[in-house]
Amino acid sequence: MAGDVIYRTITAADSAAVIDLANQVHGDNYLSEESLAALLAGGTVADVKLNWLAERDGEVLGVRLTLAPGNWPVDDACTPTKWPFSAAQMCYFKCAAVSERARGLGIGKQLLQCSIDAAKQLGCKAGLAHIWLQSPQNSAYEYFSRCGGVLISTHPDRWLQASLEDGYYCPVCDGTCRCEAGEMILVFEGQ
Repeated sequence: MAGDVIYRTITAADSAAVIDLANQVHGDNYLSEESLAALLAGGTVADVKLNWLAERDGEVLGVRLTLAPGNWPVDDACTPTKWPFSAAQMCYFKCAAVSERARGLGIGKQLLQCSIDAAKQLGCKAGLAHIWLQSPQNSAYEYFSRCGGVLISTHPDRWLQASLEDGYYCPVCDGTCRCEAGEMILVFEGQ
């Protein structure tokens, strides 16, 4: 019988498994050792860690990468005038990936809640995400909406630069990514 799912913060020792799972779900070169190291650093403030994984019997089943306030860029795919709080009061939900064989078990939702609970310790009132609107069966949008995320804007070609300059290979576009991002806000309970 398989063991229970364990949720814990991501460490550098988990890098290979986290990169492998994220790249399986989002496409080749979505994450690298360098980009993951930067995300882990950006999701850590003192002893508060916003990056989580789910594992069972030593196998990584899911990951949630989240950046702390001040550690993510407010770029041209952001619409601060539509945000209910300032960037200083919001974390950034960068990436969620759940192994195909573990989908439907509530792992993504639980990982998100782990990140939210940690972000609240930093004073966050909400989180921002750029959701992959062309994900298979639009599962990313459906998942984030069910968790309380609200679409506030859309941004075409969100990952085009990554596919042209960083070697990102979009599995939906079969290479050069022209996918649209849904800018979504998730206001935390009690706010």
